Amino acid sequence: MPTVEELYRNYGILADATEQVGQIRRQAIKELPQFATGENLPRVADILTQLLQTDDSAEFNLVNNALLSIFKMDAKGTLGGLFSQILQGEDIVRERAIKFLSTKLKTLPDEVLTKEVEELILTESKKVLEDVTGEEFVLFMKILSGLKSLQTVSGRQQLVELVAEQADLEQTFNPSDPDCVDRLLQCTRQAVPLFSKNVHSTRFVTYFCEQVLPNLSSLTTPVEGLDIQLEVLKLLAEMSSFCGDMEKLETNLRKLFDKLLEYMPLPPEEAENGENAGNEEPKLQFSYVECLLYSFHQLGRKLPDFLTAKLNAEKLKDFKIRLQYFARGLQVYIRQLRLALQGKTGEALKTEENKIKVVALKITNNINVLIKDLFHIPPSYKSTVTLSWKPVQKVEIGQKRANEDTTSGSPPKKPPTGPKRDARQIYNPPSGKYSSNLGNFNYERSLQGK
Repeated sequence: MPTVEELYRNYGILADATEQVGQIRRQAIKELPQFATGENLPRVADILTQLLQTDDSAEFNLVNNALLSIFKMDAKGTLGGLFSQILQGEDIVRERAIKFLSTKLKTLPDEVLTKEVEELILTESKKVLEDVTGEEFVLFMKILSGLKSLQTVSGRQQLVELVAEQADLEQTFNPSDPDCVDRLLQCTRQAVPLFSKNVHSTRFVTYFCEQVLPNLSSLTTPVEGLDIQLEVLKLLAEMSSFCGDMEKLETNLRKLFDKLLEYMPLPPEEAENGENAGNEEPKLQFSYVECLLYSFHQLGRKLPDFLTAKLNAEKLKDFKIRLQYFARGLQVYIRQLRLALQGKTGEALKTEENKIKVVALKITNNINVLIKDLFHIPPSYKSTVTLSWKPVQKVEIGQKRANEDTTSGSPPKKPPTGPKRDARQIYNPPSGKYSSNLGNFNYERSLQGK
């Protein structure tokens, strides 16, 4: 039986051998690009891509550098090796090859990423997108949206069509299938930044109105703690700004209108003594109403006589009663919020409670502006608001307000060149975080005496 000293000595020999092997591997990786000539280059790229699976950080960095160096020699050949492994390689190699493309392509100069090279990336990416996970899809959208050739209107349109295909908008929506719901949300989130006045969201908005809104209360999600209904309504609101001509506009506008009514209650009945006959006031879900009212306001511009010509007199009267009741509650709540925030600046506004109040004030102000528009005779659709979760862009000095665009559906990475709402936006909440807290904020306040 070996002694302790012998075991340590043998282990040292093994460690030395392992270190020597590691050094040899690292030297080989450094020298591999020298063999990347002519027909050998795609094979070298293939080998280097496989080596991305290493857990040795020094070796991993060398592989990245080697891939970048042969990329500059022959981008097409290198892409051939990378995509070969993405399509056919082991899972870990596929994952790291995709991440390599998503992080390194943007660092390459224009003379490497030529139009032909970008076309190859798009062609090969389409093959991969036939079978991807949600995370892989997001990474590929990051890769493709960063390509110079896809920054044009036609390029963005291509990307929207890719996302629509991935979202499977031709299929009937299944609200009880969490994977189906999650896929639609993931795809829509990728599509939203692509929409503009020239790249329309019509296909997505139509699908949401026809398939999703009628099933809103039945939606299921695998994401714990997510208000899935509010998430859907927020996406619809953002897309509605860029909706083009819709085939069944009146039908879909009516579905949107009916859903809005569900969240705009009638006033509680009063007993003979003037007190409320019911035990409690209706809950006013401001976050939901902001989204639905904004979407209705955007689509209503395309059919401005919907409320006056398409609804019967009784239905219109009912809607105005709901609007008036909601508006009364808004005024009280806005006054309470302004009073609570009065004189608070700096650190005082950064407390969780005051952050919620700031967002609540923005939501209620938005709703108030939209309701005032609809109270016009005939209803007006001229006012513009910035959705409460969207950042407000600063107006450059000397910029003409006439050229500003205050609609809220602008892609976050390309802020519109125009007007921005006044400076009342004190805090920009992180997306998705505030909604659940806001829902618990004292909405069920008494409206008695008003």
